[in-house]
This record gives sequence, C-alpha cells and structure tokens, in this order.
Amino acid sequence: MLALHTWTLDTTPLADALRATRAAGWDGVELRRIDFARAAEKGQAAADVLALVKASGLRVACVGVELGWMFADGDARRKLLQAFDESCRWAVALGCQTVMSASDRGLGDLARAAANMREAADIAAAHRVKLAVEFNSQAEQLNNLDVMRGVVAKAAHPSCGLLLDTYHLQRSGASLAAIDDVALGEIAYVQYSDVPRTGLEPGKALDRLPPGRGSVPFKEIFALLDRKGYRGFMSYEAPNPAAWARPADEVAREALEATRAQLPAR
Repeated sequence: MLALHTWTLDTTPLADALRATRAAGWDGVELRRIDFARAAEKGQAAADVLALVKASGLRVACVGVELGWMFADGDARRKLLQAFDESCRWAVALGCQTVMSASDRGLGDLARAAANMREAADIAAAHRVKLAVEFNSQAEQLNNLDVMRGVVAKAAHPSCGLLLDTYHLQRSGASLAAIDDVALGEIAYVQYSDVPRTGLEPGKALDRLPPGRGSVPFKEIFALLDRKGYRGFMSYEAPNPAAWARPADEVAREALEATRAQLPAR
C-alpha cells in the first residue's frame, strides 16, 4: 500500500493536497502534526481536519507526533507526551494504526530515550496503535540504523518498532545487508524517497527525489521488504522546494509512477 506524505506537498493547502493525492491514485496519505497546527492557526479545530481527511476518501497510513520527547524530562517531557497522546487520538479517529516520531536532533542519554520510548509506547498501546520511530541521518546522535535499533531493543515494547526511511538509510551509509538483518517484527513502518547523487550538504534534507532519480537501490530494497513479508504502508516523503514550486497534481502523479516502476513484479 502506497501513501503520500503531506510534507511532499508542503506549500499546498491540505484540502488541495488530499485532492491531488486521491486523483493521482495513491492508496492513502500520511499526516503531520503541523497539518493540525496550521489549521488551528486559521481558527479550525482538530475535528475540522479530521472531517476533511475523512471526506477525502483516503486511508490514513500514519499520523506524526510532536518531536523532542526522546531525551526530554520534567515539564517538557510531560507536555510532549500529552501531545503524543493527542496524536494517537487523532490516529484512532481516522482509523489509522500507526503514529510516527523522528528522532531528537541533539545529544542525550540513550537510557532515558529507551525509558521515554517505553512510556510513549504504553500510550500508543492504550490507543491500540503502534509507534514507529525513525532515526535522522542528519541528527547528532540518533543518526543511524544501529543506534536507533539499539534504543528500540532496549525499550523492548511490543507497540514500538522501527521506521525505515530509504533517504536516511542511504545518507547514513546503511548497507543492503544491514537492512536485510532487520527482522520483519522490528519494522513498524516504511517511508521512502531518493537521495541526490551529488550536491549533498551536511544537515540539509530538503533535497529528496522520486525513486530512480538518485542513488538509492530501490528495486533491491523494495524486493527485500517484499521477501520479508512487509505488507504495511510505504509513504513517499520527499520535501523539496523544487517540487513545492510545481503543481501538486503533477508531483503526486509523477511520484506514484516512479514508485510503481521500482516495485517487484507481481
């Protein structure tokens, strides 16, 4: 199942992004917490966003949570976990089974990250959704598969698993063998986009491309996931100012065609 991440169409109003996603033929959409925050800035309640998404007829693959909770403590941690709970409630209202969080960007105590992850996963479990955690290749510490896999293993919670993102896997230098070593039971969710072959800048990640346009070995990775038996959503997350400047319909259609060209033959 293929979903379009709203960050891919970041400058397009949500209603238009949903329409373009549906018209292009995507199976679903991935929502961010900022989609709800932007609506709130316009005086719209979360219920209005939920109604808009439901009316689109699209399935919701995943809902993002507020970042920063992995290394947090004290009042900041409490507030972030309250926001986490809210995102879980939105996911349930949309019939979505997954919430995702990218890693904290700075440095912190990995034992605390695992403990906070267990508590966040407890919240997810109470809502009967699963937490997918993603490493960010441009983060200072939680920036590769091994370190995030270790934190998830230490958290050891059945409602928490890895989010595998091809962009961050490629930029962090993860090999196909390392990806293949991840058991199906460890994988909670998949995001994807391609990495430019040249011009990469440290800390910059708004340069993502459709599959086949860069250096990610998509045919091998998609085949690997298929062999493992992964049958969940794969979400195309490709923020790029060049794409934002183009018509949303074109971007959505082009990305889906590029994705299908890389999928294993059935």
